[in-house]
Amino acid sequence: MAGRPVNALVIRLLLVSLTIRILGSVDAGRSLQGRSDPLQYSFYKSSCPSAESIVRQVVSNAVSHEARMAGSLLRLHFHDCFVQGCDGSLLLKSIPDVLEGEQEARPNDNSVRGFEVVDDIKSALEKECPGVVSCADILAMAARDSVAVSGGPSYPVLLGRRDSLTASRSLANQNLPGFNFNVSDLVANFANVGLSPKDMVVLSGGHTIGKANCNTFAARLTPNADDPTALESAYRESLVPQCPTGANAAFVDLDVASPTLFDNGYYSSLLRSRGLLHSDQVLYATPSTTHDQVARYAKSQAAFFADFTTAMIKMGNIDPLTGSTQGEVRTQCGFVNSS
Repeated sequence: MAGRPVNALVIRLLLVSLTIRILGSVDAGRSLQGRSDPLQYSFYKSSCPSAESIVRQVVSNAVSHEARMAGSLLRLHFHDCFVQGCDGSLLLKSIPDVLEGEQEARPNDNSVRGFEVVDDIKSALEKECPGVVSCADILAMAARDSVAVSGGPSYPVLLGRRDSLTASRSLANQNLPGFNFNVSDLVANFANVGLSPKDMVVLSGGHTIGKANCNTFAARLTPNADDPTALESAYRESLVPQCPTGANAAFVDLDVASPTLFDNGYYSSLLRSRGLLHSDQVLYATPSTTHDQVARYAKSQAAFFADFTTAMIKMGNIDPLTGSTQGEVRTQCGFVNSS
């Protein structure tokens, strides 16, 4: 008889503990997504179990054909998430008098590419699992796989995003970071979408792969001894013949040391004043916490990889559309289903 009250008390305590844990999980989900139905790591486990392997195979084939494509696919996810959240809005094509797409925005024009690879992925997925995998999720998976096939870290991707019905060229012009930004501009720009200065520095490391158009750094080809972000002279001189006057269609590797390998070479280049873009070199040239973080990543690739994984997952959680009532799953990534 004496044991019953104790057992009852234990049961009550266990129930209270369980309730707290459940509520805590729900609150964490709301905090992560701003909604009660957060993304999941195993979202397509039942509905399309081969989804991730299909994406990985198409990305691997595309990058093996053209190494630059890895940086392009990573950039698509980045530029999508900074405008309206990670909702695939960047993929929508402009339709006169109907939709003003984001691809023609100033930061995207002659810059974003890889749409044909996304379409190839979507086509393969539609054959396997019609109407199941969203284009926004394709961008998240393709970015991860582009990093992995280039020698970088592979990480689990939260899935369950749905595709937007709209796009915003004005927000793309307003929200995407510029190649001529200073540290304060970059910090404010990333804070606008809920990312920290630390996130900004580590996500900038994505420039360890890919190329930049000559017009984004043309002003840096003129010597300027008073500029703390000025290019190292030998490196600057090597760039001049790659960017002849008027050759705005020319592209140059962002990371001269290892342009097709996802590593910490980007940060090592900044220590040598070989950051191609002003917005790259300023991270080390400015006496601030960004300077110390660059030096840390230049010293430790493991630290860069660990923080990059965390920041990519965080970026992929920017205002996704989830649940059955938000957005849609497009059958073609360039058009909403009604069109």
